[in-house]
Amino acid sequence: MPGETRTAYRTCPLCEAACGLELTVADDRIVASRGDSAHVFSHGFVCPKGATFGQLSADPDRLRRPLVRRGDSHEEVGWDEAFRAIEAGLGPILQQYGPPAVAVYLGNPNVHTMAGGLYLSPLLRALGSRNIFSASTVDQMPKHVSCGYLYGSPLAIPVPDVDRTDLLLVLGANPWESNGSLATAADFPGRLKALQARGGRFIVVDPRRTRTAEHADEYVAIRPGTDAYLLFGIVHTLVTEHLVDLGGLAGHVTGLTEVGELARPFTPDRVAEVCGVPAPRIRELARELAAAPTAAVYGRIGTCTVEFGTLTSWLVDVVNVLTGNLDRPGGVMFPLAAHLRPQTRSGGKGFTVGRWHSRVRGLPEVKGEFPVATLADEIETPGDGQVRAFVTVAGNPVLSTPNSGRLDRALAGLDFMVSVDPYLNETTRHADVVLPPTDAARKGHYDFSFLALAVRNFAAYSPPVLPADGAGMDECDILARLTLLVTGQGAAADPAVLHERMLEQALQRVAAPNAGRTVDDLRAMVDGEHPAERLLDVALRTGAYGDGFGARPDGLSLARLKDHPHGVDLGPLRPRIPEVLQTPSGTVELCPAPIAADVERLRGALDRQRDDLVLIGRRHLRSNNSWMHNVPALVKGRDRCTLQMHPDDAARLALADGDDARVVSRAGTVSAPVEVTDRVMPGVVSLPHGWGHDLPGTRMAVAAAHPGVNSNVLTDEFAIDPLSGNSVLNGIPVEVKAAGRP
Repeated sequence: MPGETRTAYRTCPLCEAACGLELTVADDRIVASRGDSAHVFSHGFVCPKGATFGQLSADPDRLRRPLVRRGDSHEEVGWDEAFRAIEAGLGPILQQYGPPAVAVYLGNPNVHTMAGGLYLSPLLRALGSRNIFSASTVDQMPKHVSCGYLYGSPLAIPVPDVDRTDLLLVLGANPWESNGSLATAADFPGRLKALQARGGRFIVVDPRRTRTAEHADEYVAIRPGTDAYLLFGIVHTLVTEHLVDLGGLAGHVTGLTEVGELARPFTPDRVAEVCGVPAPRIRELARELAAAPTAAVYGRIGTCTVEFGTLTSWLVDVVNVLTGNLDRPGGVMFPLAAHLRPQTRSGGKGFTVGRWHSRVRGLPEVKGEFPVATLADEIETPGDGQVRAFVTVAGNPVLSTPNSGRLDRALAGLDFMVSVDPYLNETTRHADVVLPPTDAARKGHYDFSFLALAVRNFAAYSPPVLPADGAGMDECDILARLTLLVTGQGAAADPAVLHERMLEQALQRVAAPNAGRTVDDLRAMVDGEHPAERLLDVALRTGAYGDGFGARPDGLSLARLKDHPHGVDLGPLRPRIPEVLQTPSGTVELCPAPIAADVERLRGALDRQRDDLVLIGRRHLRSNNSWMHNVPALVKGRDRCTLQMHPDDAARLALADGDDARVVSRAGTVSAPVEVTDRVMPGVVSLPHGWGHDLPGTRMAVAAAHPGVNSNVLTDEFAIDPLSGNSVLNGIPVEVKAAGRP
C-alpha cells in the first residue's frame, strides 16, 4: 500500500570497506540509509558515502536508457537500436583492422559490482585485444607485482591483522578518510582506536599530517616518494643489529642473504638525507618492529603511486618477513574469501610480466594489461595496430589518468567509442553509444574483490532492494550482449546464451571433485533467480567454507547467505603458508631477480638533486575518485580543491590564503586557491584528485556546479614505475606562482 515502509539490508558498494547498510524503503524509494548495527563486520559503522546510498541510486542525472550520438549531442534510444549502432560502428573496425584496433578501459567501480567480477573476463577474451587498460595502473599495480614475485600470485596480498596487532606502521595511507584500501576493514578508525585502547600503538608516515596521522601515537613526516629509502634503512638496521627473526616462517623463505646484501648501501645515516626522517628514528623504528609482540607494516596508495612504487611495496613485505610478522596473528595475513578454494599444495608457475609489449613505447604487459599512461600514445600514433575504437566500462580516465588533457584530445579523434556507464561524464561524452546499467539498489551484491582482502573472514550477500526497472537493462545482460556481439553473433544476440555457457563451464570445473554427480545433477541443485546469483552459488558451495552441494550441511551456499542478511562471520584470519605460495620454489622468494635489479636504480638516485617543490594528492571522506561528485550531500561545504602549502613556502612565494595560484608541471597548468597550512611539509603542495568537472557536453549538474581542479592535468604520462607500469601521481615536480604573475 502507498506510504508503507519496509527495512532492507545490503552491503554498501561505494568503497572497499564492505559496511552493512540498513535501508528504509517507501514506495519503492530508499528514503533513509544508516549503518546496520547487527552486521557481523561493520557493527553499525557508516561513512557519509554510505549514508547517501539512496540519493546516489535516485540521482536524476543518472542515465536509465541508452544514448546514441547524433552530431554534437546524445539522444536517448531503445536498447535494440543502441546495440545495432554498436554493431555498425565496431563491426567494420574489427573486420578491417582486427582486435588490436579496439582498446578497453576498466574503471574502479567495476570491482564494486557482481557483473564486473564475473562478466568482464569473458568480454575481454571474446574481444581478443591486448590493448587492455585499467585504473589499476594509477593506483595499486605495484602491490600486485611485488606480491606476485614474492608469493607467486598477484592476488596473494597480505593485509594487516589490525584487530590483533600491537604495533601498526602505516605508510602513505589515510584510512580515517579512505576507509582502507587493499585491506577491507569496515570502521578502520574504530579498529585503530581499539588497538590503542588495548595498549597498542600505530605510527603514520606521510608527507602530510592527515586525519589518520592526527589520531596516531606518532606522526613521522617524510619527503614524497622516498618511502623505499626509509624501509631499506629499517631493513639495514634489522640485518646489521641481528634483529632478524623469521619465527614460523623459518624454512619457508629463500633469498634472505641476498636481501641483506642489497640493503648494505642504504644505511640509516645515508637514507636520512634523502627521506628527511632522522637516522636515529629510522633505527628505533626497526627496533620497535622487531621487539613488539606482534607488528604489521601497511603501505597504500602513497607508496604505490611513486617512482619506486614496486620496490616500496616489496620492502613493506620484506620488513614484515624479517620481523616474523608475515602470516602470523597480529602481523599481516592472507584472507580466505568464501568464494575461493585454498590451494591443495604449495608451489606453482609463479608470476611474470612482459609476455607482450605495447606498440608505441614498448612497455611490458603486467597482469594482462598495459599501463594506462600509454593509452593516448596508442590512439594518436598511426600505423599497424593503432587504436581506432575504445570501450570503457565504469571509468572516467579523462579525469583519473596522467596528462588527462592529452587523453581527452585523443578520445575526440577515435573512429568509434562505446561506454558502459550510468553517467554522461567527462569521458563518456566522447562515446558514440552509452549503455547505462541499472542502479545498485536494483541488483544483487557480493564483494568478489574485497572479501578476498578483508581483515576478518566473513561473507554477505545482498539481494536487490528495489524492483527491476522493466525498461532498463541489467549490467550482466549488457556485458553478455556485448560479448556475443564482438564474437559476430549480432546485435540481437540473447544474453541468456552466455549466461548458460558460463554456468555450464563453472559446473564442469567443479564436477570432478563431486564424484558420482554429473553436471546436470549439480545444475539441478544450483540456487538463484539471476545468472550472477547462480554463478555465485556454485562458487560458494565449492569454496573454502561451502556445503559441497549438500556434502557438508552446515556449509555456505547462496541460500544460507540470504538467510543471514547481516552476513556470516567466518572467524579471524588464519595462517596460510605454505599453502598460499605459488612460487616455483614453493617458498616466499624474498629476493626476486627483477626487483633486485631495480634496486640499482634506487641506489643511483641517492645523490639526486631533490626538486624544490613537489605535488602530492589527498583524499576526503566524502569523495571516492570522480564517481560520486553528483550527490549534493557529498560535495557540499567549503571548496576542497585548494592547493595546500606550508607557511614557509607561502611566504617565500609571496602567497596568502585564498590567493589564486598557478601550478605548472611538464604536462600542464592549473589554477587553484591557496590554503596555507602546516599539515603539509615544506617543499610539498597538495591537490585532491578526481575533480575537474568543468568540461562541456556532460550531464552531471551537481558536479558541474562544483567543478574543482583536475590535478591529473599536471601528472606526467612519461613518469611511471618501470616494474609495474604504474603512473607516478605523487612527488610531481611543479612550479607555483601567483596567477597573473610572470
